[in-house]
Amino acid sequence: MEEKEAKPLRHGYTTGSCAAAAAKAAVTALILQEPQRESAIRLPIGQEVTFLMHACEYEADRAMCEVIKDGGDDPDATHGARIVAEVRWRDGEGVEIDGGIGVGRVTKPGLPVDIGEAAINPVPRKMIRESVQAVLDSFELERGVRVVISVPDGEEIAKKTLNGRLGIIGGISILGTRGIVVPFSTAAYKASVAQAIRVAVKSGCTHIVLSTGGRSEKVAMGLYPDLPEEAFVEMGDFVGFALTMCARQGVRKVTLSGMMGKFSKVAQGVMMVHSKSAPVDFDFLASAAEQAGADPGTVEEIRGANTAAQVGDMMQERGLLAFFERLCAACCESGLREAKATYALETIIMSMKGVILGRTEKQGEA
Repeated sequence: MEEKEAKPLRHGYTTGSCAAAAAKAAVTALILQEPQRESAIRLPIGQEVTFLMHACEYEADRAMCEVIKDGGDDPDATHGARIVAEVRWRDGEGVEIDGGIGVGRVTKPGLPVDIGEAAINPVPRKMIRESVQAVLDSFELERGVRVVISVPDGEEIAKKTLNGRLGIIGGISILGTRGIVVPFSTAAYKASVAQAIRVAVKSGCTHIVLSTGGRSEKVAMGLYPDLPEEAFVEMGDFVGFALTMCARQGVRKVTLSGMMGKFSKVAQGVMMVHSKSAPVDFDFLASAAEQAGADPGTVEEIRGANTAAQVGDMMQERGLLAFFERLCAACCESGLREAKATYALETIIMSMKGVILGRTEKQGEA
């Protein structure tokens, strides 16, 4: 029986992209004192996208534009949210960015934004700043602008997210590293992963590299420059599914490439690593650290940590690299068991900056 061809997935756009588009339109409205119906921005992946404005208001010293967030074929809690950018002139030069109503504030360490700051992540901040500055430059204006991003229903939306547990209080986060939302949690995406693995095998690949995302894939490509492009497959959150598909296709070696957050779950046997599928088990991480030689104080600190990335930073700073080797070994064992695989399984855990923290390989039993 022939498999049905997977329907192409419709990408959505991140809250960061929406915020940048709204900010660009708002500063244009402020300068021209004219309503703006659309705003074109360049996404981090290099694609140019035009966003329609749901609302636009302006006065002599302020302007506001609003975008409705479209999550594509994998809508999350923020799908349909109103993303609002208000801009005002300020003294001096440069673009100042802050969060307003419905954008959370960071209260715990371990996140990419400092404590006390609005939960607008680094890439969206860069997108907003560059989009607004481009408008100022095009009008040859050397003036300062203050941008405030708000999400009117953000506090309510945040109840459907993990923000409260992460110490992000008062609303949602403005996120996105690529600018688009790729639907990772759909049957169609699983079909595309299976298809990519089949294509790799048919192309003669006996070693396949499975990554959780674009950054970890890029690092793996640097480690294996001789492998063809077909050998690299973005599995998203479907670790168990991808490993099983590799086993069924007779692959000889599989490399898992990813970061602390998702792979700390794989190490304990969780094979679907979406943020909502299972929380990080800090007791498990504390036990692994203890076995790696961490002192009792550090072990207790891990039990009370905010994110797996924070634990990784802690272990790296204290030179406890044996911790990462243990996690990698546990990932290999869990993966081989899940897939009932006879191939060699390698796990590489890296930092957010692409530094290799741990790397271990285990051979499956026939």
